[in-house]
Amino acid sequence: MTEYHNELLEDLDPEQRAVATSLYGPMCVLAGAGTGKTRAITYRIAHGVHSGVYDPRNVLAVTFTSRAAGEMRARLRDLGVGAVEAQTFHAAALFQLRFFWPNAIGGRVPEIKEYKLPFVSQAASQLGMPTDRVSLKDLAEEIEWSKVSLVSPDDYAARAITENRVNIADQSPADIARLISVYEEVKQERNVIDFEDVILILIGIMRDRPDITNRIRNRFKHFVVDEYQDVSPMQHRLLQLWLGDRRDLCVVGDVSQTIYSFTGAKSTYLSEFIKEFPQAQTVKLNRNYRSTPQIVDLANSTISYDQLNGAVHLKSMLPTGRPIDFSKYKDDGDEASNIAGKILSLKNEGRELSDIAILYRTNAQSVAFENALAQAGISYSLKGSEKFFNRREVREAMVALRAAARAEENLELPELVSNTLKGMGWRPDAPENLGAARERWESLHALLNLAEDMWTNRRAKIRDFVIELEERSQLHNVPTVNSVTLSSLHAAKGLEWPVVFLAGMSEGLMPISLATSPDKVSEERRLLYVGLTRAQEELYISYALGNGSRSNRKLSRFLESEWPEEVSASTMKRQRSKATKQSFSEEHPEDVALFEALKQWRQSVAEEIEKPAFVVLHDVTLMYIAVQKPRNLEELGRIKGIGRTKLTRYGFDILSVVNPNVIGGRR
Repeated sequence: MTEYHNELLEDLDPEQRAVATSLYGPMCVLAGAGTGKTRAITYRIAHGVHSGVYDPRNVLAVTFTSRAAGEMRARLRDLGVGAVEAQTFHAAALFQLRFFWPNAIGGRVPEIKEYKLPFVSQAASQLGMPTDRVSLKDLAEEIEWSKVSLVSPDDYAARAITENRVNIADQSPADIARLISVYEEVKQERNVIDFEDVILILIGIMRDRPDITNRIRNRFKHFVVDEYQDVSPMQHRLLQLWLGDRRDLCVVGDVSQTIYSFTGAKSTYLSEFIKEFPQAQTVKLNRNYRSTPQIVDLANSTISYDQLNGAVHLKSMLPTGRPIDFSKYKDDGDEASNIAGKILSLKNEGRELSDIAILYRTNAQSVAFENALAQAGISYSLKGSEKFFNRREVREAMVALRAAARAEENLELPELVSNTLKGMGWRPDAPENLGAARERWESLHALLNLAEDMWTNRRAKIRDFVIELEERSQLHNVPTVNSVTLSSLHAAKGLEWPVVFLAGMSEGLMPISLATSPDKVSEERRLLYVGLTRAQEELYISYALGNGSRSNRKLSRFLESEWPEEVSASTMKRQRSKATKQSFSEEHPEDVALFEALKQWRQSVAEEIEKPAFVVLHDVTLMYIAVQKPRNLEELGRIKGIGRTKLTRYGFDILSVVNPNVIGGRR
């Protein structure tokens, strides 16, 4: 083994090294959140290739999201094994289907329709079923479940009753079985196929054409499957066909993060892997490198009530961190505005907005946070909104960068990208105001940040950068934008942030009121576990007593044993205010009077504009002003938390409080 191989293995902990060095036979990796599972399996592939055991062209790494596939490909490139295929199940199946379709069926692959609603609507209309958008969405999801679960229309009614999938869109199982059949007929008439058909048709071809199956098996001989707890019966069947009689399979997953059972995912494929592959080696990764001990302890405690077979008890490898912040608010608006205030404090302490996420159970909850953040002047990105690479400025930048790549200027990548963006009107300083101009700046700045990362990590050239952007565009793998992320808990899976706000943690939202069976409640608990383990350094958990009209909400049952002794919101606020004042008065006793005067000025402004006081200026900023005592606008503008807008709007007023002799004060 070469020195490079040894260096690869030295980067791993003992359990990760066991994964990386076991290159033969079936392997099951039970990997808890934040335990470096992607690192372990990519190093396993790299070790296999560099040691000559694997031909990189014969390895297929399968993930569940395009973003994860892109990340894995980038890691494999960095490890010198870029020839390895890393794809989602769907992408890998689609490539094979398109390649073999002319031989197996003839002609070209029909148009693939990712969205079912138009065809579900037509089928429902023919059967006299409701066609409102909510009903159609429920019916489409049930059609998807039947297909990924390999349930035929003839078998659907019996299976639906067995699995308690009843009253979908107020329709009987027999009616939905008829809908599934008519839906397939509608697609045939229009000569289209849907997302699930890509895998189902490939399964049929491989089952009926041994010659094609053998060609696929000769191409791919070693398999790695990530997030194996999310595998559906349809995907499992395809994997079986890819493997045949061979056992060169490594799967990795975490049963405690099984949150897609409602879509057909079966965590038993992971927890009972040893039954399917009796000779399999099992490795547990439990060293958490992501989160502080406080966060890990809470996650362990929360999931311990409902552990599945194969669950991993995490152990944090990080130093102790900040205590978890628990807060209760009077209503949703109060919760949102207070979270916005805390984010302003974090920003003033030097936190990047991209380090922060607000997570919630349902997409409808985002509205209150969008309003509160906008009112506070905080940039945010709504996960699942307009796709980054569809933005006009990003498309224009990619055209300009392709031209720069053809010019082959002899400049370092960050400088070349910066010059190109400046040619489009971008400037290094961000606009003060939110809105379209700020969003455009943030999008282009994200491209520059990516260029700087690629230059730092691998001295990438402009051609490498353009290729990276093209690949990310296809996979919707978005560069980091400096804004607070708003996301549902489901959409947050696989992501992480230094600071996480878990909001709306009340009964009816966590668990959701629709979770009426023990299995569904258990899945809600796992969803909370996913949310908790997204946080790296700071975790804020909150809920609201009401929605503005009624105050009858209760704390989530999942958090009752962990919630601190009940203290009223007003008492907590007074305690925090007292602690802040005490700390400031001890360190800067001579500046307390000025700080109080500045707070009085801020309160009068807040009342005048009818907005919360923190929207004007935060306490931390007022403390900086009281200590530094700026003598003019230039000095005031250098203080953290004073941007161009604040300086223009309040500059002379602040100076008049700091120094009553300043001419021009207006209050």
